[in-house]
Amino acid sequence: MNSNPIVWFEIYVDDLARATTFYETVLDIKLEELPAPVEHLKMMAFPASMESPGASGALCKMEGMKCGTGAGTIVYFRCEDCGVESSRITDAGGKIQMPKSPIGQYGFISLGVDTEGNVFGLHSQK
Repeated sequence: MNSNPIVWFEIYVDDLARATTFYETVLDIKLEELPAPVEHLKMMAFPASMESPGASGALCKMEGMKCGTGAGTIVYFRCEDCGVESSRITDAGGKIQMPKSPIGQYGFISLGVDTEGNVFGLHSQK
């Protein structure tokens, strides 16, 4: 079995363009439109490579799927220094839920709330 059991994630949003701009700004990345496998679904995918480990996923807008319903699941994005990405959250239209905090030998995390009300995490070793 693969050591990383997570293979995909979806973050549901109400405003796909707004959420795309938010994540592109905070993470300093470029999302790309992904052809949807079902009707009434629009997707903007995070960068991914079949050659590198880890999970990828997409922002999704779909009829009947509500976003921002709480923090039942939190996706953490790997960063060089999560304090840098955290500093971009409010300027991009989101809120800081928890500033950069140490988690012992595992590095540091911070939590943010995106423009759609979804809680997400940032993780770094420094």
